Amino acid sequence: MTQLDELLKDPTRLLTGHGVYIDGQRLSRSSGGVHAHVNPATGKVQAEVALAGAQEIDQAVASARAAFPIWRATPPQEKARVLLRFADLLQAAQPEIAVLAALESGVPVAGGGGMGLAQPWIRYYAGWCDKLDGQVVASFPMPGFDYILPEPYGVIGAIIPWNMPSVATSMKVIPALAAGNTVVLKPPEITPFVALRMAELAREAGLPPGAFNVAPGTGEAGASLVSHPGVDKITFTGGGATARRIMAGAAEALTPVALELGGKSANLIFADANLDAAVPQSVGGCLGLSGQGCVNPTRMLVEESVYDQVVERVRATVGAIRLGLPLDLNTSMGPVISHAACERILGVIDRAKTEQAGDLIAGGARVGGALADGYFIEPTVFGRVDPASHLSREEVFGPVLAISTFRDEADALAKANDSVYGLGAYLHTRDIGRAHRLASQLEAGSVYVNSGIPNMSPTAPFGGVKTSGFGREGGRAGIEEFVRPKSVFIATQG
Repeated sequence: MTQLDELLKDPTRLLTGHGVYIDGQRLSRSSGGVHAHVNPATGKVQAEVALAGAQEIDQAVASARAAFPIWRATPPQEKARVLLRFADLLQAAQPEIAVLAALESGVPVAGGGGMGLAQPWIRYYAGWCDKLDGQVVASFPMPGFDYILPEPYGVIGAIIPWNMPSVATSMKVIPALAAGNTVVLKPPEITPFVALRMAELAREAGLPPGAFNVAPGTGEAGASLVSHPGVDKITFTGGGATARRIMAGAAEALTPVALELGGKSANLIFADANLDAAVPQSVGGCLGLSGQGCVNPTRMLVEESVYDQVVERVRATVGAIRLGLPLDLNTSMGPVISHAACERILGVIDRAKTEQAGDLIAGGARVGGALADGYFIEPTVFGRVDPASHLSREEVFGPVLAISTFRDEADALAKANDSVYGLGAYLHTRDIGRAHRLASQLEAGSVYVNSGIPNMSPTAPFGGVKTSGFGREGGRAGIEEFVRPKSVFIATQG
C-alpha cells in the first residue's frame, strides 16, 4: 500500500494543530481568532485554524529581522544546499501535500498538490544562490573604481492567494530566500495547511528559525503586514481591489510592492490551427483548478470559418471532464473554493443568461445529487458571446468559458487587446509569421503560442501589464525583484 493510500484512509488527521508558525515553531494560541475551515467538497467544517492578528504579525516580522543577518551571511553554496534539501523533503512529502491541497481548496489529489510546478521553481532558484553577480562601471568625472553590488532587501512580506498555495509559495518565498532575504508569508485563512507544512519542511532542511514565518489570517493580518515598518518589500498575488488597498497601506512607509493580479486572457484560434490539439488544450487550460486561475484562457476567440468545428470539439472535451470529490483519484475537476465563490460564479452565469450575452452550450448550473453539499459548478460554456458583455470583459474565476468570433487577423488582435487586463494571451496557428506578428502586438505579459496551458516555467518572467499588475516572477527578473543595487565608489586620486 502506498503512502497516498494510507493517507486517504483518514485524511483529516493531517489537519490538527494548524496555526501561526513563527521562529521555527507553531504558536499554541494567537490573537487573530479562530477560523472554522470548511471543506469545499462537502460544505462541512473540518478543522479549526488559529489566525494571526497584529500581535503575531509583529512577532513574525521581528523573528524575520533577527534571522536576516544570519541567513544573509550564510555562504551561497550552503543556501543552495538548504533549498535543494527542502525540495527533496517536499518531493518525499508529495502525497501529504496533495491531500492537504485537496482538503483545503478542493484541488483533485491526482494533480499532486501542484508539486509538478512547485518543484522546478524551488530547484531553479536554488541554483541562483551563487550566481547573483555585481558589475563594474566606468567612473567619471572623478577617477576611481566604481562597482555595483546586488543586496537583499531584508524582510519580505509575501501575500498569496488560495488557488494552489504550493506553487504561489514556491514562486515568491524561494527566490526571496535565494537572494538572501527572510520572509513573512500570509496565506488566506481558507488555505493555510499547505503553506504551514512547507515552512516546517524548510526548517527541517536547515533554514534558520525565523527565516520563513507563516501567518495565516484575514485581510486584517494582511493590512498589518503591509503597513509594518519592519517590512522592506511586499509581493502580492490576488485581485485588483485588494492590490489597491495594499498600495495604499504600503505608501505610509514607502514600502515597494510587486503585484501579480487578475486576467481575462484571450485565446486566439485561427482556421489553420491544429484544432484537435488546440481545443482540448484550451478547454483544459480554461477549466484547470475549476477555472480558478489568474492566467487561464477564459476568453476564446475563434476565426468565424471554423467556429462550428471548434464548438463541436469543445462540447466533446467538456463532456469528458470527470467532476467529483477531490480525494477520488479518478476526479479531474473538483469544487470551487467556497460558498461565497459558488454563489458569485452562479450569479455571473445567471446574468449572462438574463442579458443574453451568448448561447449556452454546456453546463450553467450547480451540481446536485451526491455532490450537492459541496461547491460544485458544472463546466459552463457560452458561445457567440458579445465582446462588450460583462461575461466577456470581467474575470469570472470559475469554470466558465466564453467563446466569441473574429473575421481576420486585425479583428482578432483588436478584440484580444480590448481589455483592462494584460496577464496572458494565447495564440493557435500554423503560420509562423502570424505567430511572431501577433506575439509582439498582444498586450500581455506572457504569450503562449500553440498551447492552451500556461507554461509557468521558472526560467521565464511571469507578470502582467495594464491592471494585471507589475513586477515579475521567474527567471533573472524574478530574483532581481528581491535585490536592490548598491554603488560603491573608491577614489584613485586625492
